[in-house]
Amino acid sequence: MRTVHEVSKLTGVSIRTLQYYDKIGLLHPAEYTESGYRLYDDADLEKLQQILLFRELEFPLKEIQRIINSPNFDKSKALEQQITLLELKKERLVNLISFARELQVTGVDSMGNFEAFDTSKQDEYAAQARASWGNTDAYQEYQKKCSGKTSSEMQAMGDALMDLFAEFGKMKNIIPPSAPEAQAQVQKLQQFITDHYYTCTNEILKGLGMMYAGGGAFTENIDKKGGKGTATFVNDAIQIYCK
Repeated sequence: MRTVHEVSKLTGVSIRTLQYYDKIGLLHPAEYTESGYRLYDDADLEKLQQILLFRELEFPLKEIQRIINSPNFDKSKALEQQITLLELKKERLVNLISFARELQVTGVDSMGNFEAFDTSKQDEYAAQARASWGNTDAYQEYQKKCSGKTSSEMQAMGDALMDLFAEFGKMKNIIPPSAPEAQAQVQKLQQFITDHYYTCTNEILKGLGMMYAGGGAFTENIDKKGGKGTATFVNDAIQIYCK
């Protein structure tokens, strides 16, 4: 057993963060002493490694909790997918470094090239991984529906999905998320996901809403399409809809 101070020193995670993970139910210690001090065993440390890998990939805490607590969660498979995501992240960083060095030489005339900032490849794989972590049946359905599609068809689907978020963006400063128009747009989003990706139950939709607003690439891309605050508006509308 290790104390919270020993775990903090070993992992580099602050004591306050470990206490917070315990508070929200993300990582409970194996035991507490009579004085209330936290004690962590090897299984706790293994779980913490998973959490830190997901955090490195910019997954929000609520989504990490949902993933690792899922009965379908396969740690071995998840690790393989995390490695792929980290490699994609590394590839993008290498491209950004090369791009920045090129700017040092060529100056602002090269600013017309934004390929180095493209996250679509990483985002697409992350979406597939999320589906497999959160719901095995949904992932299998996703594979079945998308396996025969070309990259251009997948891109068109993604563009159509982002157009739905753009419609949310037009609403966010005009009506509340509980308004009939916003709720109808949620239903439209749910149906689109069901038609093109996998059966989007209310439970899955709630998880997607939290993912949309949880930070990282999804939040950035949705807000880029619909304006700042769109991802949060979408999540609020989804949570109301799913009640």
